[in-house]
Amino acid sequence: MYIDGEFVQADHGRTFDSLNPWTGQQWATIPDATAADVDRAVQAAHRAFTSGPWPRMTPNERAALLQKFADKLVENKDRLGFVETQDTGKLLKETTWQAAHTARAYTYYAGLADKLQGEIPPSASNMLNLVLHEPVGVVAAVIPWNSQLQLSAYKIAPALATGNTIVIKASEDASAPLLALAKVAHEVGFPPGVINFVSGHANPCAITLTSHPLVRRIAFTGGVETARKLIPNSAHNIAKLSLELGGKSPVIVFDDADLDSCVNGIVAGIFGASGQSCAAGSRLIAHESIHDVMIKKLVDRVKTITIGDPTNASTNMGPLATERQVSRIETLLAQSVERGARVVAGGKRVRGLLHNLCFEPTIALCNSSDYPIVRQELFGPVLSVLKFQTDEEAIAIANDSDYAFAGGIFSRDFARAMRTARAIQAGRLWINTYRVTGVNVPFGGFKQSGYGREAGIDALKDYTETKAIMIEVGGEAVADPFVMR
Repeated sequence: MYIDGEFVQADHGRTFDSLNPWTGQQWATIPDATAADVDRAVQAAHRAFTSGPWPRMTPNERAALLQKFADKLVENKDRLGFVETQDTGKLLKETTWQAAHTARAYTYYAGLADKLQGEIPPSASNMLNLVLHEPVGVVAAVIPWNSQLQLSAYKIAPALATGNTIVIKASEDASAPLLALAKVAHEVGFPPGVINFVSGHANPCAITLTSHPLVRRIAFTGGVETARKLIPNSAHNIAKLSLELGGKSPVIVFDDADLDSCVNGIVAGIFGASGQSCAAGSRLIAHESIHDVMIKKLVDRVKTITIGDPTNASTNMGPLATERQVSRIETLLAQSVERGARVVAGGKRVRGLLHNLCFEPTIALCNSSDYPIVRQELFGPVLSVLKFQTDEEAIAIANDSDYAFAGGIFSRDFARAMRTARAIQAGRLWINTYRVTGVNVPFGGFKQSGYGREAGIDALKDYTETKAIMIEVGGEAVADPFVMR
C-alpha cells in the first residue's frame, strides 16, 4: 500500500490473494489493511492538509503536479493496462486505452486548478462581501473493481486540484491496478500524505475509512447495497457524500431509426466490457414495427462476437471478474425464463475456456418489466428486450425502474429524440450513439443510481466548502450594536 509517501505492508503482514479471472490462478498478493492501517493513512492525509507543504502551494503548483501525473499515466499505460487486465479480465486493448485516456482527467483538472473563482455579492457602500471556495480537507474515495483508473481519476483529480488530500480504498475484488497507480503517483512527487492508497476488505477497511472523524468528504462508486451501509457511516463524521451507483439503463429505438447504427450502439452499450459497466444499456425498448428486424440484426451480430483471452487483440469479450457475478446472472436469468422470458441468443457460460467465467452475450425477449433480468442490475452481458407502440409508452417503460443512471435514444427525428431525452429520468443520455465519454461532461444518476456528479467543471465545487466574508470598509460607527444591520 502507499501511505504518507512510503510503500508499506498491512499491519501484522496481513494479505489476501488476487485471482486472474481468465486463468483462475493466483497472480498477486494484496495487503489486507487493518483499522490501524486506515487510521494511519487518514492521519497522514490530515497532516499533509494542515501542516505540510501542500496547503501553502499555489493552484499553479498543484496544477503542475497533476499534469505530471497525466504525463506519467501515458508513459505507463502499457504496464497499467496489463495489471488491470490480469486482475479484472477486461480486454487489454481497452484497459491500455483507458490508462492513456484517464490522463485527460488530470490534464483537465490541472487546467481548472486556478479557475475556481470566488464572488463579490452586492453590498452597502461601506461593506465588501466576499464568497470563497475552500478545500474540505481529507477526502475518502472508495473505488469498485471495474474501470479503476478512470473512476479514481474522477475523484483524485478534482480533489487535489482544489487543495484537498485523499485516501483511496481499492476494491478487494481487484486491488492491483490502484496499487500500481500508487507507484505512478510516487514518481510524480506529491508531498507525503497528499495521496494515499489502501487495500482491504469492507470490514474493517472501508468502514474505518468512511466513518473516520478526520474525513470530510466521501466519494463512492459501487453497488446500492454497499451504499446503504456506507450512508450511516458518513453520519459519524457528518462528511459530504456523493454516490455513483448502478443502473438499468434503457435504450429506446424508434421506428424511424437507422437500424444498422442502432446495432452498433446497442452492442457497445451492453456487450462492451462484458456488460460490467454502471451505464450498460441493458434494457432495449424497441418499437413494435421494427422489433423483429432489430432482434434478427442483433442475433446475427452476437454470433460474430469473439469470446476468449482478454490479452488477445482479436477478442471482443473476456471473462467476468468473479464467480459471484456469473452465478448471480445464471440465477436471475433462470428465474426470468421460468416466468416467460425467451432467450434468443446466448444464455449460458462458455464451456471449454479457462476458468469458466466467460458468459455468452445474451438476448432475452420480455413481454413486461416484471422479470428479474429487467428489474435488477446484472452487471453482465445480458440484454432484455421490450416492445412499445407509442412514444408515451416508451418513456413510461424507460422510467419504470428503481435506477436512473443513463440511457440511449435512436431516432432520425431530432425533435422527437430531444422530447424523449427531456422526459427520461437519467443522469446521462446518448442520442444515436452509446458509451461515449468525456471528462468535461458530468455523469451520475438519481433514484437508486445515487446522487452527486463526477467529471465536468461543477465537480470542483463538490470538493470545496463555501465561505462568506463580510468586511466593513467605510469606517462608520455602529449606531446600535444590538441591532442586526
